[in-house]
Amino acid sequence: MASEDVKTSESAVSTIVNLAEEAKLAREGVKAPSYAVLSICKSLVAGGVAGGVSRTAVAPLERLKILLQVQNPHSIKYNGTIQGLKYIWRTEGFRGLFKGNGTNCARIVPNSAVKFFSYEQASKGILYLYRQQTGDDDAQLTPLLRLGAGACAGIIAMSATYPMDMVRGRLTVQTDSSPYQYRGMFHALSTVLREEGPRALYKGWLPSVIGVIPYVGLNFAVYESLKDWLIKSKAFGLVEDSELSVTTRLACGAAAGTVGQTVAYPLDVIRRRMQMVGWKEAASVVTGDGRNKVSLEYTGMIDAFRKTVRHEGFGALYKGLVPNSVKVVPSIALAFVTYEVVKDILGVEIRISD
Repeated sequence: MASEDVKTSESAVSTIVNLAEEAKLAREGVKAPSYAVLSICKSLVAGGVAGGVSRTAVAPLERLKILLQVQNPHSIKYNGTIQGLKYIWRTEGFRGLFKGNGTNCARIVPNSAVKFFSYEQASKGILYLYRQQTGDDDAQLTPLLRLGAGACAGIIAMSATYPMDMVRGRLTVQTDSSPYQYRGMFHALSTVLREEGPRALYKGWLPSVIGVIPYVGLNFAVYESLKDWLIKSKAFGLVEDSELSVTTRLACGAAAGTVGQTVAYPLDVIRRRMQMVGWKEAASVVTGDGRNKVSLEYTGMIDAFRKTVRHEGFGALYKGLVPNSVKVVPSIALAFVTYEVVKDILGVEIRISD
């Protein structure tokens, strides 16, 4: 009996101690593990929805951009934004404008989810280290630190979803006249694996990673810094109750997208061209027709840069920039605002610079 009483007493003491610890954690504002998991899931969902909405809205311009990037300079089919969209409509119909969008969304939804979540976590980690280094517990993220957090997020998201981006490029480029047709994302993935090996799924990865550092880094840095500046300075009378309107946030996102894509665009062109290497029966838009066929052979990123500039001039590095600019401005703006709106709806704290 005595031993049972001791065990009962120990159990009671243990319960009291656990309750006391939980109360202490609650007072200190520490989230329970289940809440943390739920918060992560909500953050990933918000990022995924933001990516899907923003990319679908500009899918025709995304496809035209890729076609302009990789088309044979000796057999021009797409000559400008308006003419290119009309040509796709005339030759492939309405569905042609959205070809590859399903695969793009299958890629961009997890990519966007990972990117936004990674940015939040990287920002928190960098801010913690920055405060430790400076000894200032009230220090905030600087634009340069935000650039670093955005670069980390871009590299992680790009690497995690790159194989889907690679086959999406090929699905987008193929036309109804292509000798060989990929039937979808999984068919394209299995075909590339079987015929070209697993390394082929990461063709163009290096310029992609190099390009994503300024692109995603600048997107986040410009957007967050511009928002903070507007809120703190209350410039142009755009702040209402310490918050920015959806229209103002869209404008901040548009500015961020313009800066990021202009700096990183040449690397995006090289990435697309490298992704076409090894595709034995590439679409005629890439290889050209008849006697003007061009061999798509690059030994690496530098070789791709050199051959592109030598054969087509420096301007070739900016092929498709106009439709991409028209696409990127609303796309990035929609992505940022959709992300914040969805997180507000789900009840997740979105301020990461505090």
